[in-house]
Amino acid sequence: MADRIVLGRPEPSECNEYYFLYIDRVPTGDVLGLLEEQLESTAGFLLGLEASRLDYRYAPGKWSVKEVVGHVIDVERTFSYRAMCGARNEPADLPSFEQEPYVENSRYAVRPIEDIVREYRTTRAATLALFDSFDEDEWMRPVKACGMDFVTRVFPFILAGHEIHHMGVIEEKYLVGSFPL
Repeated sequence: MADRIVLGRPEPSECNEYYFLYIDRVPTGDVLGLLEEQLESTAGFLLGLEASRLDYRYAPGKWSVKEVVGHVIDVERTFSYRAMCGARNEPADLPSFEQEPYVENSRYAVRPIEDIVREYRTTRAATLALFDSFDEDEWMRPVKACGMDFVTRVFPFILAGHEIHHMGVIEEKYLVGSFPL
């Protein structure tokens, strides 16, 4: 692997302000290195959970832990694709991503956690390989998705922050706050 580019933090003009909900969760430093660190820390965390916690839903209509992880995987695929489109100068406005139908039409709830973690690891490894292929110009290219303008370099930050957000939700809502003992 060539030397990895260290990306500067996104500017407010580089994506819709909504995404700073995730970007602002990312600590200062190498976001691509953070994505690599998350690969093993998240996988280890998930594989260490008791089976009863993986299927738990803290309220009616809420996702199980396995479905939350599946959602993280689906978002990673969607946003890494958007990053690839940006790097390749795709002129089209990319479609939106509606999370509820994706989870409803998945089989994450009934799959073993080992299979889901394998899929997570494979997806993250593919994302990192793609991101490592971009040069500085590709990272700064614009792309449009769901009618919004993005600069390609925002996507690793969104992915890292999105995962931080959902791992925090799992810890708060599924493991500590409301899990029946």
